[in-house]
Amino acid sequence: MPSRYDATREDLAELLAGEPAFRVRQVWDGLHSRVVAPAAMTELPAALRTHLDESLPPALVVARESISDDGDTIKWLWRLHDGALVETVLMHYADRSTVCVSSQAGCAMACGFCATGQAGFERQLTTGEIVEQVARAVERARPRRLSNVVLMGMGEPMANYDRVWPAIVRMHDDMGLSARHLTISTVGIVPGIRRLAGEDLPVNMAVSLHAANDTLRDEMVPINKRYPLADLMDACADYLAAKGRRLSFEWALIAGVNDRGRDAEELAALARPLGAHVNLIPLNPTPGYATPGTPPEGVRRFRDALGALGVNATVRQNRGTEIDAACGQLRATAVQIT
Repeated sequence: MPSRYDATREDLAELLAGEPAFRVRQVWDGLHSRVVAPAAMTELPAALRTHLDESLPPALVVARESISDDGDTIKWLWRLHDGALVETVLMHYADRSTVCVSSQAGCAMACGFCATGQAGFERQLTTGEIVEQVARAVERARPRRLSNVVLMGMGEPMANYDRVWPAIVRMHDDMGLSARHLTISTVGIVPGIRRLAGEDLPVNMAVSLHAANDTLRDEMVPINKRYPLADLMDACADYLAAKGRRLSFEWALIAGVNDRGRDAEELAALARPLGAHVNLIPLNPTPGYATPGTPPEGVRRFRDALGALGVNATVRQNRGTEIDAACGQLRATAVQIT
């Protein structure tokens, strides 16, 4: 029998053979809508709860939990059934609670400034392993409501599209999360962007851009050699036309690398025609990348330069830096316990 959130309705029907047919719906809704473990489904007979709890084990086992920002940032390191490690980060803000979810164990995109990319790729996560990260965050966030899910954790979501998209559908249809509060991040996998444009749900898309000319981006984001900026911008334009949702460009500011005046001009030339919003992220420290992030004064200068060029840009508030939970840091310390 699959793990708790990898079980399909058909799997539940098999597990509940001999029970009234409505039990399948009860259990499915309990897992997804109410987000409780089988043992807590008090509408079921005690013996059935025990049977379900034993037959549907969770896929995620806590290897480490870290807390920072006075309890507003929680990072979990999960150990999966085969020993693979993934991380999830829950962040509470004044107006929302957001969970940053991993889609792969490791990452094959090899962006040198990112700890996950430095660690390499292990395997794809299953749909259930992705959904269960959200379920765990829902449980932990209570009594607050989890409002936002961003697939910006470990891995490249578009490289695991066949498992990521069913997870998104389940978050929307069964867990009740609004499509406008679901965001898929990508470094620029053009076929994935085109597939996303054809889906029914108008989720948000964030493109981890980091450089706005092919020479620099080939170095920073190696997949650019396969999907150069002209192709990526064409796919973004088609996505925008299909969905009408604001596009975001993520930009990790690295001192002397992509924080100069000409970098702002090149970025503005790409963002303006698409009406894209730019999220500026001061580069977070990772063990395998020696170049420092842009200091605060330079970040403000770059933001203001974009504003003067007609581009809306905000500086992302770094959360969880001291527990390696900030952007680009996931998996930075995980390997130490394997």
